[in-house]
Amino acid sequence: MSAKSQTIEHVVLFNVKDETDSTKINSMITNLNSLTSLDQVLHLTAGPILRNRSSSFKFTHLLHSRYKSKEDLNGYAIHPNHLSVVKESVLPICDDIMAVDWVSDLEGPMVVKSGSAMRLTFLKLKEDLGENEKGKVLDVIGGIKDRFDSIDQISFGENFSARAKGFSIASVAVFPGLSELDGLDSSEEMVKEEKEKVKDLLESVIVLDYVVPASKSANL
Repeated sequence: MSAKSQTIEHVVLFNVKDETDSTKINSMITNLNSLTSLDQVLHLTAGPILRNRSSSFKFTHLLHSRYKSKEDLNGYAIHPNHLSVVKESVLPICDDIMAVDWVSDLEGPMVVKSGSAMRLTFLKLKEDLGENEKGKVLDVIGGIKDRFDSIDQISFGENFSARAKGFSIASVAVFPGLSELDGLDSSEEMVKEEKEKVKDLLESVIVLDYVVPASKSANL
């Protein structure tokens, strides 16, 4: 079993405005992915969302990155290169942005390989829930990997970003590829059992599927 390492997870969801020129979208993705070269970044991938299973929010693209500490995440956030990409490539074409950050005891590789499929889940809990109920939700998420062999890695925790729109618990499940992710949905009874355990505690849920694109930096 791999040793666990405390990792800061950072996910940003973007909604690109309708009718945006494809060259501007491609430029945004390229420039976001270029941030992987910053010293603070352990892993970074950005690209289009494959499937948005949420009815309450419309998002088209995402960025997922990892850091050793909150200080490193902050260093990334205020880095001139990052600020430039946000100002010049992101804000002009996006009309909604949401960011979720959490601390995870990560087991397995820090870098998510190209071609891997990811399911990202964000939970907004009902108001006035106690720590016991919150702990129950986290325990259910933590036990998912043991029930589904197709999951390579799962990361979860409580959000500490001020830009999460009230969503307080997040998780990322990594699969070898899209076929394994799709196979999860074929296990309807098991998936339903997991949802039943926490559905009464939830106000809103965002579920997104994403496939990590090939790294262009390897060709430079």
